[in-house]
Amino acid sequence: CCCLCQLRLVLLSAIMAGGGGSDHDISDEELMRRAGIRQPQEVCGISSAIVVDNIPEVGKERIAKLETVVLKIMSRFGTIVGKPYFPVDDNGVTRGYVFLEYQNEKEARAAVETANGYRLDKSHIFTVNLLTDFQKYSELPEEFTPVEPAEYEEEENLRAWLQNSDAHDQYAVLYKQGEACSIQLNTPNEPTVVHEKSYWTEKYIRWSPQGTYIASLHQQGIILWGGENFSRKRRLQHYNVQMIDFSPCERFIITFNGAPDHDTDPQSIIIWDVRTGERLRAFNGQQNKEWPIFKWNFDGSLFARMSENVISVYETPTCTLLGKESIVVKGVRHFSWSPTDNIIAYWTPEESQVPARVALLSLPSRVEIRSMNLFSVADCKIVWHGQGDYLAVKVDRFTNNRKKATVANFEVFRIREKQIPVEKIELKDAVQGFAWEPHGNKFAIIHEPQASHGVSISFYEMGSDKLKLIKTLEKKPISHIFWSPQGQFVVLAGLKMSNGVFEFYDTSDMTLMNVTEHLMATDVEWDPTGRYLVTQVSWWMQKVDTGYIVWSLQGRLLQRHSVDRFCQLLWRPRPKTLLAGDEVKRIKRDRKEYSKIFEVKDRMTHSKASKALVERRRRLMTDFNDYRRRVESELAEMDSHRRELRGEVENSVIEYDEEVLEFLVKVDKLVL
Repeated sequence: CCCLCQLRLVLLSAIMAGGGGSDHDISDEELMRRAGIRQPQEVCGISSAIVVDNIPEVGKERIAKLETVVLKIMSRFGTIVGKPYFPVDDNGVTRGYVFLEYQNEKEARAAVETANGYRLDKSHIFTVNLLTDFQKYSELPEEFTPVEPAEYEEEENLRAWLQNSDAHDQYAVLYKQGEACSIQLNTPNEPTVVHEKSYWTEKYIRWSPQGTYIASLHQQGIILWGGENFSRKRRLQHYNVQMIDFSPCERFIITFNGAPDHDTDPQSIIIWDVRTGERLRAFNGQQNKEWPIFKWNFDGSLFARMSENVISVYETPTCTLLGKESIVVKGVRHFSWSPTDNIIAYWTPEESQVPARVALLSLPSRVEIRSMNLFSVADCKIVWHGQGDYLAVKVDRFTNNRKKATVANFEVFRIREKQIPVEKIELKDAVQGFAWEPHGNKFAIIHEPQASHGVSISFYEMGSDKLKLIKTLEKKPISHIFWSPQGQFVVLAGLKMSNGVFEFYDTSDMTLMNVTEHLMATDVEWDPTGRYLVTQVSWWMQKVDTGYIVWSLQGRLLQRHSVDRFCQLLWRPRPKTLLAGDEVKRIKRDRKEYSKIFEVKDRMTHSKASKALVERRRRLMTDFNDYRRRVESELAEMDSHRRELRGEVENSVIEYDEEVLEFLVKVDKLVL
């Protein structure tokens, strides 16, 4: 009280010295306002305190260790003020709960939301509450008042974008160095902005496998957005998250932040339930050097990781080991799930007199359905066919005992045939790329012949009885192969090259449909239907000429967009069709009948788009002419004043040079 009186006298003296008037009519509030001091607000002193229940009960000699463990866990959510308070009984044993105080209520609430349900070990699962909750619950009325049920609110349709009458697909564009993001509809001539948001993510964006959600990454975790207005659907707290991976069914998601391994408190990898936001289980992850650390099976019912000499397979949603034990595979180097069956393919290197080995393992039975021994192996790569019909194993072999030079060959397994026969391709070249046709039986290999100064691309077909070479394209400036999601069409790309060449092929008869360029292109994205292709120059890799180009599947340029500090473009995936196989075949068979209807509609759409473009340019010209007349009027009004300043007798004559510019709007090419 004395301190407050002294403060008041000091402030009054300062105000009166500055001519502030008498001190009798100045209230405390007015005095503090003049002094620029915020008036103290009355707050509850325990609003930032929490109670953590169900902690271990320990004696005096172990309280210090328990305090260290609790502080390590709970300090993630904010700054803890003072020392934790552990109530003890008459024998000095803790009572199983502890009081903690944070520096503000926001941090205390974050600790309650995140740490409640935290599993310290099998016997101790934390129950965390605000200290103020105890007072709130103690003041509940004696008589129970039934709660009136809330009115039913229909959930918004998370797949509304599939109802677009023109079947236009959406894509997400991240630009301005990641500060802005927009969802756009791939409409003719120019895209239509569906939704736009600034600072949507702090790192990058990622669609879920079926396009239901878009995920944004932040310092505190990830947010899942969905619905027609892209509202927030789920928030998953995982500090400094770096990588994410959805299950194919979108029911689960894995987040990774690279935290140091900890035996009792793993935080590096967390498995989440997308529907509820529940944290299912956490794992350590520092020992793994590749992403994804966990790999999903085809339907999200199982996921697996590889450790030293073991493959651990877990079930969802329990996240427990399948069969309660890991699969022992001595020396395992790599494994991969079949995209359609519960089959794992893995390989092990040579050791002493034991050859290298590729094996196929069926789950949950753990029966080995096929294996193959390999010799003089330097490395192997396993690549499944998109429909699980075939498996290709690229084998790099040493050419001599010095184990320096290597050549590559392929072992191709026919998974659907009896006893799984294997066919072999020997190239004796350095292999730079390999890709299966998603819906079909072809594959392409990029290889570099020793006597050539360029790369070659060889196309093979898995015939009904024999593997055969279709065609080899020689001396091509190509680095990557991009098959259409529907198969048949393929783009051979020279990414991150100065020329940026793209060659569009129809592999049904190996016709070269078009050759185009996009200088310094860094990425390629097919739309989910295989009708459009986007080539990109990302600011993350190239600082100039950033943007993207939209092409038709035949290689015809449709749209070109220069975007300020463009970073990323991702097409929105589509879920699998609900049509049966016979219905799909019937639609393909009657495609010519449908195409006539669509051609008429396309012409009408193009006509409307052309009219809209002309109208937009007419509006721009009108706006310019209005601006020009306004400036000329202002110039005329200031004429007398200008002559007075310049001492001119007559007005200056202003001459205009008008130039008509012509530019190319569209080019149509007819392939004969």
